[in-house]
Amino acid sequence: ELGRGSMGVVYLAEDVTLRRDVALKILNTSLTADPQFEEWFRREARSVASIYHPGIVRVHAFDEIDDHLLIDMEYVEGGSLADVLN
Repeated sequence: ELGRGSMGVVYLAEDVTLRRDVALKILNTSLTADPQFEEWFRREARSVASIYHPGIVRVHAFDEIDDHLLIDMEYVEGGSLADVLN
């Protein structure tokens, strides 16, 4: 587990096909029942995926696995933004 917030959890995972570390952001299952939150999560994935900037992680995919919505993102070592700001 890399981080946790009110909307979900981010995990460090391995993309076994491409053999690379990725960050998986998974929406809390309690929120997936609400279509509004599900749409917000989808918009977040599309918005971030449309941005190409060295300071923003790349989105690889948006998926649903076993009723869990997730965003597969580039993993960047170094801690959180809060760690950097402190």
